[in-house]
Formats: sequence, C-alpha cells, structure tokens
Amino acid sequence: MNRDSTYGKRFQLYHDGFIEAQAFNQRETFEAAILFSKTEGIVPAPEAAHAIRGAIVEALKAKESGESKTILFCLSGHGHFDMGAYDQYLAGNLVDVPCDEEEIQRNIAKLPQI
Repeated sequence: MNRDSTYGKRFQLYHDGFIEAQAFNQRETFEAAILFSKTEGIVPAPEAAHAIRGAIVEALKAKESGESKTILFCLSGHGHFDMGAYDQYLAGNLVDVPCDEEEIQRNIAKLPQI
C-alpha cells in the first residue's frame, strides 16, 4: 500500500495516546462545516469538516467543565469541489448512514498491519 510519509507518524501518534479517533455522522459534520464557513469565511472540505466537528465538541466540553484548553485541528482543504454534498445537506437530503460495531470491527480487521 502506497502511503505518504506522514501516514505512519499519524498512526503512531494514535497508538501512543497523543491523539484519539472520533467518528461523527454526516449531518452533524456538515452542520459544523456551515458554522465554520459562516464564522471564518472558508468552505471546508468534508474530510476537514470532521476535524472541525471534533474541535467544536472538545470546545463545548471544555466550556462546560470550565477548563481552559488549546484545541488544534487540521483544515486540510477547501470544499469547492464538494458543493453537491453541501447542496444535499442544505436541501435536507443528506442522510446519516448507521454503522454498527460489528461492521466497524470487520473493516478494522481489513486495515494493514504496520
């Protein structure tokens, strides 16, 4: 499998406990992307919108607990080529696809061992 040189480093950060994986549904991800667009003037790519959603979740947790926190996320691209997906979201046609734990485990088993 051909991966960029940072793939292994990101994977190692996860295994060393420096970062954690989070999963979000499509609609909540696009909701975060729209909020980000309205506040920052940048339409994020859907992939980056997942990170934005994670940052919002962490910020809300910190606000609720009164904790002062630095939250870092990666905005890796603009969503100019994903306008169809944004259109589907805004029209109310974007649906969340449920994924049960068994399906997740089947897919994890397919990942390469590094």
